[in-house]
Amino acid sequence: MSAETSDDTSLLLDIDNHVAVVTMNNPPANTWTAESLEQLRAMVESLNDNKDVYALVVTGQGDKFFSAGADLNLFADGDKAIAVAMAQSFGRAFETLSAFRGVSIAAINGYAMGGGLEVALACDIRIAEAHAQMALPEAKVGLLPCAGGTQNLAWLVGEGWAKRMILCGERLNASQALEIGLIEDMVAVGHGLERARKMAESVANQSPPAVAACKQLIQNCRSAPLQHGLLQEREAFVRLFDTEDQTEGVRAFLEKRQPQWKNK
Repeated sequence: MSAETSDDTSLLLDIDNHVAVVTMNNPPANTWTAESLEQLRAMVESLNDNKDVYALVVTGQGDKFFSAGADLNLFADGDKAIAVAMAQSFGRAFETLSAFRGVSIAAINGYAMGGGLEVALACDIRIAEAHAQMALPEAKVGLLPCAGGTQNLAWLVGEGWAKRMILCGERLNASQALEIGLIEDMVAVGHGLERARKMAESVANQSPPAVAACKQLIQNCRSAPLQHGLLQEREAFVRLFDTEDQTEGVRAFLEKRQPQWKNK
């Protein structure tokens, strides 16, 4: 598959080998704007329609910041209309990212603060470089995480650590984040994107329809009772028999060859 690139905005997109890499590119701290949030939402929806894309990596340009979140200058005047618009923009963008049909991986290559950590929390898997720092410091300036931070962080690390980070303002380094389960892997400085790409490319070993179904079932645990999830699991298993990839996967295994996925 040939590479596809777009570099005309604060989000850079590169697609190669079934992996889309989205790079936040708004120096000096890769902050989010209403425009870049809308572009992220539209970009993920477009990737959902691209059957050649199986996985998505999100990272930051440069070697210091993954993303510092929103630019606080937006809120300096106390304009409630701006607050409403930005909260809605963050919600639409990051909830769309969370619902991406494939596997999403955050390659945290530096400071991930506020909305910068929240975009990583919206991903399925987080990989941090050893020098990364992570925090949700909004309460220090009279605000709160409004892009899924209070909900997703508590789900990942438990109520206690979520309260330490949000209510007490604790900042974690990569080693601490790995210890409490905020990230799934820690790598040397400069190797985050490489590790994330390698993991993303491994997704191609699985059937894309099966991966999409499994992801929905796993995330179902956050909001639905166990019995509902068990029923949905069995129904999703049967629905996979309507896909070509199910037949191809079983036949390839029995014929001792690599499957050729069609994502349909």
